[in-house]
Amino acid sequence: MSYIDSIFSLEGKTVAVIGGTGELCGTMAEGLSKARAEVVIVGRNEDKAKSRIANIEDSGGKAYFLEADVTKKDSIESLLTEIIKQSGKCDVLVNGAGINSATPFLEVPEEEFDKIFETNSKAVFVTCQVFGKYFLKNNISASIINVGSMSGIIPLSRVFTYSMTKAAVHNISKNLAREWAKQGVRVNTLVPGFFPAEQNRKVLTEDRVASIMGHTPMQRFGDSEELIGATLFFASEKASSFVTGAEIVVDGGYASMTI
Repeated sequence: MSYIDSIFSLEGKTVAVIGGTGELCGTMAEGLSKARAEVVIVGRNEDKAKSRIANIEDSGGKAYFLEADVTKKDSIESLLTEIIKQSGKCDVLVNGAGINSATPFLEVPEEEFDKIFETNSKAVFVTCQVFGKYFLKNNISASIINVGSMSGIIPLSRVFTYSMTKAAVHNISKNLAREWAKQGVRVNTLVPGFFPAEQNRKVLTEDRVASIMGHTPMQRFGDSEELIGATLFFASEKASSFVTGAEIVVDGGYASMTI
């Protein structure tokens, strides 16, 4: 085994990827598989998972799909039970489910707010509760990777509810990192900049794209494969063994831009 393999290999690890049917987390799932992890793609639409699973299996990896409503605690408990039944254990949790809306602040209906909050914030809270309890009870040196957002750090226009819910993800990640550090459960946040994906294409109007490019030193959007490196770093027990409560920003320099 090469030195790089010894640091980043996830062989023998089982990774649950919440939101793995989406574009970003689906690509991350494929990257985790190439590091030899067994990947559980979690979502509500099996059809969307089929192509990812096919890609993983074509590359010699192992993956399967499980349906779950990540806003419901009983559904997450059933999910974890099924993962243990099929894989024997779970070592890494990726929390990447997310939805967005560009409704003007004064017009956001309560039902829209509730839906975004439940998917983006409550789901992270609930999955961390269920999986965290399992990790702690079984003394697993686990990694939880919560997917945050640039809007969770820097206020962005037009996505008020989304920004608020992602700020909550950043906050709970740091709180749990502090809470569980001594027990060996690491909790970190992956922070994508602007990556075109299903949940944000409707807000990427021509003027907004121009504004984003004017604030991004690399002058382009990110490609989903550019999230794999940070994901593998956080997932690897050896590469990031002393890393918890951290945020890795993958944004083409957006957060560094002022005037």
